[in-house]
Amino acid sequence: MLDHVGRSNLLMLTLDTLRYDVAQDLWKQGQIQNLARYLPATGWERRHSPATFTYAAHHAFFAGFLPTPTGPELHTRLFASEFGGSETTGPETFVFPQATLPEALAEIGYRTICVGGTGFFNPSNSLGRVLPALFHQSYWTEAMSVVGRDSAACQVDCAIGAIDEAGDQPVFCFINFSAIHQPNWFFASAEPPEDGRDTVEGHAAALIEIDRQLPRLLDHLKSRGSLFAMAFSDHGTAYGEDGYWGHRVAHPCIWEVPYAEFEW
Repeated sequence: MLDHVGRSNLLMLTLDTLRYDVAQDLWKQGQIQNLARYLPATGWERRHSPATFTYAAHHAFFAGFLPTPTGPELHTRLFASEFGGSETTGPETFVFPQATLPEALAEIGYRTICVGGTGFFNPSNSLGRVLPALFHQSYWTEAMSVVGRDSAACQVDCAIGAIDEAGDQPVFCFINFSAIHQPNWFFASAEPPEDGRDTVEGHAAALIEIDRQLPRLLDHLKSRGSLFAMAFSDHGTAYGEDGYWGHRVAHPCIWEVPYAEFEW
């Protein structure tokens, strides 16, 4: 991370609610060809999320606690808010005195951009303003939310516009993609389910739609030069496994998430 902070644009994509098993199956089937260009030969890395729902997970992410590799050894973090006794900071970790990465990057000259998606980025309530307040600029509309059928396209359009406004200033662009979060049935079906519940098929179709929109964003960032990017999920969700539906519970389909990072 130290090789990029200060010289590269930075991109963090949270694919809200994306399950590891669904993401990896789509990669194996060749259905996310745009993302696949940036994945290693084995596909997505399986990691463990620090939380089981959006709000808690993102507080952890911004402090440097990204999804953790599944091996039992200690894993050095890319970046970390400074605090005594940390065992996962190393010589290549970007360590900062501020509480969060957006605040730290702003201090050294980055333009920080938040493109929200799920309800915890909705500024109409106090709770929804907490995470966006960490950034210089934050955006959220209903069209970018979980009920927006074109949410991924709207979020990419918004991010590109905000990046352009930064001019020559380096950017840290964060996008919380909302499409995969329920309701997602409309990505796979013209009619809502009779029981009112989403399915894994809608979940997968939503990731395919995000994948379809990503090239515009990545091509735009390529025109700005060096980039370091992170793409991962904040948590998964259950579709009846062991009787569970939704998330905010401890179950493998919720805490196991896909992770990738790439640079140019």
